[in-house]
Amino acid sequence: MASTREIRRRITSVKNVAQITRAVQLVASSKMRRAQERVLASRPYSAELVKLLSRLSAQAEGQDELPLLRSRTVRKLGIVLITPDRGLAGALSSNTNRRALQLVLEQRREHGNPDMPVSYIAVGRKGRDFLARSHQKIAAEFIRLGDQPKPADVRAIARTVTDAYLNEDMDQVFLVYPKFISTVVQQPAVVQLLPVQPPEGAEEGPAPQYIFEPDATAIFAELLPRYVETQIFQPLLETVASFYSAQMVAMRNATDNATDLLADLTLTYNKARQSAITTQILEVVAGAGA
Repeated sequence: MASTREIRRRITSVKNVAQITRAVQLVASSKMRRAQERVLASRPYSAELVKLLSRLSAQAEGQDELPLLRSRTVRKLGIVLITPDRGLAGALSSNTNRRALQLVLEQRREHGNPDMPVSYIAVGRKGRDFLARSHQKIAAEFIRLGDQPKPADVRAIARTVTDAYLNEDMDQVFLVYPKFISTVVQQPAVVQLLPVQPPEGAEEGPAPQYIFEPDATAIFAELLPRYVETQIFQPLLETVASFYSAQMVAMRNATDNATDLLADLTLTYNKARQSAITTQILEVVAGAGA
């Protein structure tokens, strides 16, 4: 059995860890609420944009001439990997990174090219570090975007992705990010970013008829870059909400485990102290008897 001094040191250490995890849990809980509100507030805008794109797609002509819609043989794959910048969030980042690698295997198998080159655009430090450790090709990286991504940062990411696609450095681009489902559930999600696939069946019921000025094709062409930006901006908000939710749950579990360990160590310390006192009493009694 460990000495009482060693047990006291472990008790002090566990108390300090519990204080830290409790503080991180409270901070994450506060920021999680604001992040969830931003996600829920932005989803209606994304949904309406999808509906509008669906209406325009049904009426626009000459869509094959738009470069962001033009499909070609996939010889080079591009993946935008969105992860948090910080840790202490359980398996959130590792699950997203594994989903990106799984996507590469799926696409190589689908296109019958086991050696298809893959380029990554890393958004977030955790994904960037993972790609660097695994010696993957990183075409660009964007880190420290904060809890509220700025429109300028979103446009920079979208411009990097579209330029790579138009220059044929990437023939198909997917986006991988942790989707916020609830406080305790976050799932890695995959979205095809380029070429843009106009959503079908986004309208519920009969689609309303609109008169577009100047015409549906011109508006459709102008809307595509904004659609790509929205497809990037929404996952950034989802990632922030997922991060704070996962961090709050992870820190709460860590605090509970520290509390249980503290109770066990306290019991062990009391037993060791009682055993030491009993031994001292027996020694005194034995010395008195002698």
